Amino acid sequence: MSAGTDRARENRRLVAKIGAITVASFAFCFALVPLYNIACEQIFGIRVTDAPVGAAAIAATEIDTSRSVTVQFDASVHSGLNWRFTPEQAEIRVHPGETIEAWYVASNPGRDPVVGNATYDVAPKQAIPYFGKTECFCFTEQLLAAGETRRMPVRFFVRPDLPAGVSTVTLSYTFYNNEAATRREQAHVVTETVSTNADLRG
Repeated sequence: MSAGTDRARENRRLVAKIGAITVASFAFCFALVPLYNIACEQIFGIRVTDAPVGAAAIAATEIDTSRSVTVQFDASVHSGLNWRFTPEQAEIRVHPGETIEAWYVASNPGRDPVVGNATYDVAPKQAIPYFGKTECFCFTEQLLAAGETRRMPVRFFVRPDLPAGVSTVTLSYTFYNNEAATRREQAHVVTETVSTNADLRG
């Protein structure tokens, strides 16, 4: 058998191995998403995936004026994020089915831009399926420039079929540093600064 044939066979084996590794890596990374979500929600009690409730679902929801529920608001910041983050209101009384707007305030006292992502939790756990949001800062990453303070709304409603034994619901948010996005924004600022200085020296 010629050396060329052996080399071709080895090349095919190498390509096959690389292909298998690529497929396995993709599958592993794809599997990490649900595993991470399950770990956060089941072990740490953090909801990491969410989507706004559609207009059709809201329109189909009747307001139960015969009943009121107290919604309490809580806020915290992970140790890796140097922000101040608080709710503007401690609690609100709502009728199940009515859409309510509440506000949180976040401040970045640092000298660099920082990108944060908020996760949320609802307590008691049995209330989670009955709490819907139509608008929330937790749906997207939040970029705060150095020294910036921002008011951020959350629009929500409690479904009328919330179990009768639940009279108080607590909505809690925790902000985390999105480190990859923060590095991206800080690098962008450095690039702009260098470009501006170069223009001034012009």
